Amino acid sequence: MTAPPPPWHDGPLMKATRREPADRVPIWLMRQAGRYLAEYRELRRQTGFLELCKNPDLCAEVMLTTVERLGVDAAIIFSDLLLILEPLGLDLEYTPGGGPVLHNPVCEPRDVDRLGELENIEPLDYVVQTVRKTRAGLAPELPVIGFAGAPFTLAAYAVEGGSSRHYRRVKSLMYRDAGAWHALMGRLCRAITLYLNAQIDAGAQVVQLFDSWVGCLGVDDYRRYVLPHTRSIFEGLRSGVPAIHFGTGNPALLPLQREAGGDVIGVDWRIRLDDAWDAIGPDRAIQGNLDPVVLLGQPAEIRRRAKELLDQAAGRPGHIFNLGHGVLPQTPVENVIALIDAVHEMGSR
Repeated sequence: MTAPPPPWHDGPLMKATRREPADRVPIWLMRQAGRYLAEYRELRRQTGFLELCKNPDLCAEVMLTTVERLGVDAAIIFSDLLLILEPLGLDLEYTPGGGPVLHNPVCEPRDVDRLGELENIEPLDYVVQTVRKTRAGLAPELPVIGFAGAPFTLAAYAVEGGSSRHYRRVKSLMYRDAGAWHALMGRLCRAITLYLNAQIDAGAQVVQLFDSWVGCLGVDDYRRYVLPHTRSIFEGLRSGVPAIHFGTGNPALLPLQREAGGDVIGVDWRIRLDDAWDAIGPDRAIQGNLDPVVLLGQPAEIRRRAKELLDQAAGRPGHIFNLGHGVLPQTPVENVIALIDAVHEMGSR
């Protein structure tokens, strides 16, 4: 006899990844556990960010309490995009209130050669344990989402040494030395594929690839310098596990992101959801795409904007409601809950 599917298999989010009809539109939020929550701010007063990320018990607790409070349809693990850069040999620090800094960035093409290879998942076992503990503590009908940074975004951090406005250093490396660029991207892609598969093996039902900085590229540069590498990651993931491909900043890249891979394409607020779905094509699910700043407004406006997005999706199976980027730290938690309640109410079928 065939064993029955696990409880999460036929939940609204998993059905959406397969573009199957569900009883409601699912919703989860990027940065759904973060600085907008008083409980998280209190924890951070006692614990540094890297220290927190490397404590699986605390990471699981942060996300599990957040999921229970908000009523979302999935738990994304509490972690950070840049942790994978440490075992490659980059010196990562999070400054108080100043974001990430890499003290030994890839400044020149020759610096690519000093980066290590992620041979096994042991240096990132704390993330694997976070997945396991989150899965063990979560309601069985809810899926766990694992994630990693996409190769371009990680390369940009590695070369820029932190946040950037103009991406001058990373683009210069890309244009000056294609051999060094492709070597860097290949090293990152092998690490990301190993990392995501380890999260899947530990209990993640979905994985998301975050390309938060890719919007700084034009279409031709994306196709030449990024697409083949990103595609290699999706081709290397465990079969049967849905993957979300999320990028921001340039809607013109959406057809190429679809070509690169992903069962679900995540989009930001710079394009209407219906136009984005037309660009992506009907054979992919879509995730998005409320402007996070809307959550700083009045509940009536939040509800109105949520309805606009649901109307653009027009009841088509395969829509996962999310923001176009992460929840902003200034967001009132009651506004987040109001959005989730509104989507569940108005997105019921």
